[in-house]
Amino acid sequence: MGLKKERVMEVACHPDFWVETSDSVARVCRFDSLGQLSVKVVNDSRPLFQKMVESFLNKFFPSGYPYSVNEGYLTYTQFRALQHFSSAALSVLSTQSLLFAAGLRPSPAQTTAISWVLKDGMQHAGKLICSSMGARMDSEPKSWRILADALYDLGTGLEVLSPLCPQLFLELAGLGNFAKGMAVVAARATRLPIYSSFAKEGNLSDLFAKGEAISTLFNVVGLGAGIQLASTICSTMKGKLFFAPLLSAVHIYSVTEEMRAAPVNTLNPQRTAMIVADFVKTGKVSSPADIRYRENLLFPDRIIEEAGSVKVGQPFFQAVKTPSKLEELRELFPGEKFLIHRKNKNVYMILENCASGADALRGWLVAAFAAEMKLVGLADRDAIGSAYKMMEKAFPSFIAEIKSLGWHTNHFLDGNGCRFALNK
Repeated sequence: MGLKKERVMEVACHPDFWVETSDSVARVCRFDSLGQLSVKVVNDSRPLFQKMVESFLNKFFPSGYPYSVNEGYLTYTQFRALQHFSSAALSVLSTQSLLFAAGLRPSPAQTTAISWVLKDGMQHAGKLICSSMGARMDSEPKSWRILADALYDLGTGLEVLSPLCPQLFLELAGLGNFAKGMAVVAARATRLPIYSSFAKEGNLSDLFAKGEAISTLFNVVGLGAGIQLASTICSTMKGKLFFAPLLSAVHIYSVTEEMRAAPVNTLNPQRTAMIVADFVKTGKVSSPADIRYRENLLFPDRIIEEAGSVKVGQPFFQAVKTPSKLEELRELFPGEKFLIHRKNKNVYMILENCASGADALRGWLVAAFAAEMKLVGLADRDAIGSAYKMMEKAFPSFIAEIKSLGWHTNHFLDGNGCRFALNK
């Protein structure tokens, strides 16, 4: 978070504090001598230039750079940037030449070329905005892929409607390209997790290559069908208004079924809750293929009561109002990288910065067992204590089965949820 060492040491000298991070914002939470909780956003005393540099790195480089990438990534990125710069400049010249070749006079063509380039520039703006949501795409690649195709159809629909109001051509085309730019980033970012879910023998490159080959083949066939429709039935606006929504409906239905078929094997809040619910209910662990058709792709953040009604990523300081409450939670979960607390009908779980998928599974099991305990009349503290013991007993065989079924437990993808670091 850009804290200087002096600032870190100053914070560390005070007892009973923790740091919560969420969406790149850090908050220091501590109790004063009277037991009052104070929450402050971390002050940033960096020089303006350093802030700008680190903001640029956070926006355009992977999290944890340079420690999270292998040697050569910076050189690769520099030449990739030069490649795209030269390609974009060349595309402006080619657009201008095509407009000239179409018979436009030099003066109007200059204006038209600039308008066309501005229209394409909106697509790049959409890409930049969507690129900041990469962690959420890691957590829910299926939902984001469906959203990407919906955005693409929205952008295409605006382009189809542009002849109805030619005076707003640039606005409609720009908005359409803005939506399509976001769609392109989301689709590309989620492609690798989807292909990875099918790779069984380290054959990810082969899967990717064959998948792109199928896409290319049917794109060509679709272009041919589109040309045929454009020259016959859809040569009029009435034909376009009939077939465009129909093709869009087929498109969205196809990508939804495509995503439902993918057995994604990374742990996120929804899949973790489903695994725990099945285990508590039947004593068996579900595989990625078992739950793929049961995932809710429209509302992935839904609460699953059978798994303890757990919500992840909520700010911890909203629940811990007294030092005694913090001490109680520390005693309930000694040495764990999770803390859970009940509020109304839901159980809120917050993870440490270094917590893995296995840690999330431990916390979720405690919540699920505690929910069952409450049904038989035990108080919250007694229920959680008994549930923790049940989790400790069941977890070794549970996690072994989880790993044998192909689930990845090294990481928990919570989509930039709130995490904490306690002063222990």
